[in-house]
Amino acid sequence: MMRFQGKTAIVTGAASPAGIGFATAARLAREGAKVLLTDIDGVGAAARAEELKAFGATALGFSHDVSRNQDWQRILNDAESAFGTIDILVNNAGLVILKGIDLQTEEDWRRQLDVNLTSVYHGCRTVIEHMRRHARGGAIINVSSIAGLVGMRRCVGYSASKGGVRLMSKALAMETAAEGIRVNTVHPGVIETQMQQVSKADGGEQSARIHATIPMQRMGRPEEVAAAIAFLASDDAAYVTGTELVVDGGFTAQ
Repeated sequence: MMRFQGKTAIVTGAASPAGIGFATAARLAREGAKVLLTDIDGVGAAARAEELKAFGATALGFSHDVSRNQDWQRILNDAESAFGTIDILVNNAGLVILKGIDLQTEEDWRRQLDVNLTSVYHGCRTVIEHMRRHARGGAIINVSSIAGLVGMRRCVGYSASKGGVRLMSKALAMETAAEGIRVNTVHPGVIETQMQQVSKADGGEQSARIHATIPMQRMGRPEEVAAAIAFLASDDAAYVTGTELVVDGGFTAQ
C-alpha cells in the first residue's frame, strides 16, 4: 500500500530505534510519506532519518524540545522549507516518572505536564494553523496511554498529562472537523520500548504485576502501535475524528 504518497508527516519522539516514534515514521515512509523525525536527541533523530533514506525514503531528522513553542515554530519552518505542506502530525514524544504522590516532586509533575501535554498543545496549535492556511485538511494523531483511560498506581503526573491529551484532542476534533482536520488519540498499553525499560527500573514490582494481567499475555510491539497510528493518519479513517484507539492487548477490557 502507498496510502501516503504525496503527503508529508512530522513525527516527534522518533530517535529511539526501538520506539513507537521511529516505528511510526518507518511505517509512514514505507507507504510513501515524506517524514520529518524530531526528538530532544537530535543526533538520534538524524540517524534514524538516515536509516530510512537508505531504504529510499525521503526523511529528515532534527533536534526538537517539544515543550517549547519556539522550537515548534522552527520545526514547522524547517518542514515547510523541505517539504511544503504538512498533512500529518504525530505527537508521540513523552516521558513517565513512576513515583507515589508522596515522592513525586513538583519538578516531576511539571516536567511530565510540559513534555506530555503542553507539547501536544504547542504542536497542535502550530500545525492546525498551518493546515488552515493551506486549506487541504490533515490528520493529527496524539499518542496518549492506557494511563489516560484508567487509574494506575504511581502514575499521578503521567495519568494527568495523558488524560489531558485525550480530552484536549476531543475538543480540538470538534473545532476542526468541518475544515477536514481530523484529531484522534492512540492509547498504547505495555509496549516493549525504551520507556518501558525505564518504567521497569523505576517500578519493577508494579511493572511485573501489570505484565501478568495482560490478557494476550505479552507486551505489544512498537510496530503494532504504528499500524494503528497509520490507520488514523490515512484516508481509510476519513470519517474518524475525536476518538481513541486502544492498543493494549486487552488490558483495559477487563
